[in-house]
Amino acid sequence: MSQSLQILVVDDDYTHRNMLLTLLRDWGYLAEEAADGEMAVEKCRAQSFDLVLMDVRMPRKTGLEALKDIHSLNPALPVLIMTAFSNIEAAVEAIKNGAYDYLTKPLDFEKLKVVLRNVFEHAGLIQANASLSSALAATELRSNIIGRSDSMRRLLEMARAIAPSEATVLITGESGTGKELVAKAIHANSGRARGPYVAVNCAAITESLLESELFGHEKGAFTGADKRHDGYFIKADKGSIFLDEIGELPLPMQAKLLRVIQEREVQRVGGGGPVPVDMRIIAATNRDLQQEVNAGKFREDLYYRLNVVSLPLPALRERPEDIPLLAQYFLERFSQKNNKIVRGVTPGAMDRLIRYEWPGNVRELENVMERAVVLLIGEHIGERELPPKLLKSASAEQASEPMSMTGLTLEEVERTVILETLKNCDGNKSEAAKALGINRKTLHLKLARYGGE
Repeated sequence: MSQSLQILVVDDDYTHRNMLLTLLRDWGYLAEEAADGEMAVEKCRAQSFDLVLMDVRMPRKTGLEALKDIHSLNPALPVLIMTAFSNIEAAVEAIKNGAYDYLTKPLDFEKLKVVLRNVFEHAGLIQANASLSSALAATELRSNIIGRSDSMRRLLEMARAIAPSEATVLITGESGTGKELVAKAIHANSGRARGPYVAVNCAAITESLLESELFGHEKGAFTGADKRHDGYFIKADKGSIFLDEIGELPLPMQAKLLRVIQEREVQRVGGGGPVPVDMRIIAATNRDLQQEVNAGKFREDLYYRLNVVSLPLPALRERPEDIPLLAQYFLERFSQKNNKIVRGVTPGAMDRLIRYEWPGNVRELENVMERAVVLLIGEHIGERELPPKLLKSASAEQASEPMSMTGLTLEEVERTVILETLKNCDGNKSEAAKALGINRKTLHLKLARYGGE
């Protein structure tokens, strides 16, 4: 098990750091190093780790500061803090801020071995899962809008502010970002919450039926109209109507919608008098309506009528700090749905989720988590339960991202380059020596010196 687990050792004391690297490798772990907190955060940003073993007192960025930044990148990543007896208070503070445990220097190696075993037997994962569940409960409102990123906090604050009003709202954002969830939240927190909420996908209704579906029809208005039908606008009376994909409406229907907004009445297909309607309009689109107006595909007057208040939803790739919360939400939902006990997501799998670009946004993440829960045999979702495209994406990203050498000594740079070259050559020392421009004997000497043999 340990042979595939990657540990990042963070310590400004070169001798102590090197000793830990040697010890961990002797135990069968893969181990990398960072000389301070700043470098640790950059390494965690650039690649995946299963655990971070980190000192508290370091230059540039302390262990406490680095812990916060590392958990903003991946809350599921266990962090073990090392500290001297004289600095126990900092270690306790680290525990309060999400560290898995702390060890005092000089380290008791047998205790370290036991703690590592406990972490990798999922005790750390259970703790991370519990932490995410707690954070999740704190973010849920009278809706399923989940997020603690700055962009989502601003969005929720704006939604709360406009919900009690009667203003028409235009929600914009890519497909799968959760536009209807925002619409439902606005309705649920408004004075119309007890009234109906009617959702209409404008793109899903054929043009020939659109007018009848929106405004209703009289009996005999067309073949098959054997009785009077109330359209969506009449059904939304005293409540809210959500017009999704509003940019798909044909121009003739846009003109009729404009009249409904202005006059607050509808005319059924086939005659009859106007029917007054009292509803709030919430519209959504994944298109740039201003560009559609400029291209003559959307009425400018309707655009300004709809765009009284604009709520732009960020894409999921723009708020990666929300991915762990969303993943936890879907994990709990689909675990219950499939009658499975799922304890959480491994650090490696969470890292893959965070690094993926999510072209399908939250909807795609939802599908990925449902698939993972269905395929899961054990209790923790790992990389094997994730779709291949997520694994390929993360591997390509790590392969293309240059490694930062800032703050390293020349000796540390040489060691890093040699070990990375050997890794890229699949352990073939002859190929690695050739790539480095040195002979095989020199490579052996350097590997012995740097603990790479």
